[in-house]
Amino acid sequence: MNLFEKEALIEQKAVELESASPEAILKYAVETFPNITFACSFGAEDVVIVDMLQKISPGTDIFYLDTDFHFKETYETRDKMAERYGIKFVEVKPELTPVEQAEQHGEELWKSDPNLCCNIRKVQPLTQILSKYEAWITGIRRDQAPTRANAKKIEYDTKFGLVKFNPIADWTQEDVWNYIRTNNVFYNPLHDNHYPSIGCEYCTRQVMPGEDPRAGRWSGNDKTECGLHK
Repeated sequence: MNLFEKEALIEQKAVELESASPEAILKYAVETFPNITFACSFGAEDVVIVDMLQKISPGTDIFYLDTDFHFKETYETRDKMAERYGIKFVEVKPELTPVEQAEQHGEELWKSDPNLCCNIRKVQPLTQILSKYEAWITGIRRDQAPTRANAKKIEYDTKFGLVKFNPIADWTQEDVWNYIRTNNVFYNPLHDNHYPSIGCEYCTRQVMPGEDPRAGRWSGNDKTECGLHK
């Protein structure tokens, strides 16, 4: 099957499964693409998918991008979830340590060139890990940002060259938290302290009432995405 045929098939399946539940999407994903992985950031959306996957396909690989700059609460969430579900999360690190990055590009690169910082610490490591798989799962939602408004539940990721599943693309923030409460899912405690979207510690601030939920990411820049999602 050539790329054109594969994209056409995926588009057809996206239409068929648009109204399907996240669990149904995940079941289809892991059965159709056994060589699949889930990219987990330990935010609210992603802990939901971790919980779903443990009920549907507990053997599916789950990785996280360890930028070396995460909040301590994010690492604590990782450890709590690993203990609860008996998961060994796959750690994906950048090629450069923080010290090496500072030596090559200057101190506090996240301030002088946040796009380059994200590229080094997130996009390059993601590209490397995804090259080992034929499909991946994400926790993005359409109402998170204008850049995600057209996300399909199943699509061909032209940036990384593999099939991408967004099983909760049509969920609202309320849907996410209803699932967390109903299923008693452990989540990052920063969410209770005005952090609706959690990235690296240096590039994430609290979001006050009335602000856009992603206003706390790269505040002061026109940057809204780290480059993981096209």
